[in-house]
Amino acid sequence: MTWKVEVDERACVASGLCTGIAPDHFALEGRAATVKNPEIDPDDDVLDAAGGCPGMAISVTENGRDLLA
Repeated sequence: MTWKVEVDERACVASGLCTGIAPDHFALEGRAATVKNPEIDPDDDVLDAAGGCPGMAISVTENGRDLLA
C-alpha cells in the first residue's frame, strides 16, 4: 500500500508548515513546497502536514481515494 502525495504550487503559500511537520517528505524550493518523493509508505506526519496546510495545497491519495476527505 502506497500513498501518492502532491503539492499544488499555485495554492502553496510557502509557510513551511509541511517541512516542519514532515521534513523527510517536503522541502521548500523557491516560492512553493515540493514533495521529495511522490509515492510513499503511509505516514501520519504527511496527513498532519496536509491537514494543516494553510493554502490547502497538499493532496494525499491511496488508489485514487482522497485520504483528507
